[in-house]
Amino acid sequence: MSLRTETKINRILKIWPSGTVGLTPWLEKAEVSRQLQQRYQRSGWFESLGRGALKRADDPIDWLGGLYAIQKQARLDIHVGARTALGLQGQAHYLELNVSTVTLFAPRKVCLPAWFINHNWGVKPELHNTDFLPASIGVVDIEHKLFSIKASGAARALMECLFLAPQKFDLVEAYQIMESMTALRPAAVQQLLEQCRSVKVKRLFLYMAEKACQAWVKHLDLQKVDLGSGKRSVVPGGAYIPKYAITVSQELAKL
Repeated sequence: MSLRTETKINRILKIWPSGTVGLTPWLEKAEVSRQLQQRYQRSGWFESLGRGALKRADDPIDWLGGLYAIQKQARLDIHVGARTALGLQGQAHYLELNVSTVTLFAPRKVCLPAWFINHNWGVKPELHNTDFLPASIGVVDIEHKLFSIKASGAARALMECLFLAPQKFDLVEAYQIMESMTALRPAAVQQLLEQCRSVKVKRLFLYMAEKACQAWVKHLDLQKVDLGSGKRSVVPGGAYIPKYAITVSQELAKL
């Protein structure tokens, strides 16, 4: 290997965070041509994770290292959401010892790359395409190893849980999570409620917040929150909550 090539590999390794995937277009922008990428693979510097995706040799990669490349290199608007986001921030009510799926959210028509879907991460990524919340609000950076990824902050993550409820998320667990959210910032919650397009989510969120006697509720301006009209049956045959015109599970209503 020439001195120039050796200098180039050292430079790319300095700007490539350990534990993350490197995508072919990103490497090309860093002046590592496809031909040179192939040479580095043959020399044992790089290993393939699938078409257009590489890793540093002998570098342990988890699904978050793959998501880093999706967010930072491919610039795809995909973030960690719902229970998975809460778990990464230590706010999930139940500790999942054997996580089998991870929950991701993205706007409509945004898809996960084939290399990410096809690689065996030890967990199954579950992507939900929805515009019920704007992609730009309520998202935070979470540190992981030597890099960071974008995930829903606590309030947005709980709204995503409610969006999935009751089919894919238990309402009682959502309420138990709400009980622990004493430190939410009213301004952040206000913004999410005003821009949320799901009447079901907004009514459930406010019902649970009041039921849990959260102090920040009194600082919200609900005149600016569109709660829609008519009744919403979240759980058919359940308990009717007149104030929010929703029907929830009997178990939740009795708590």
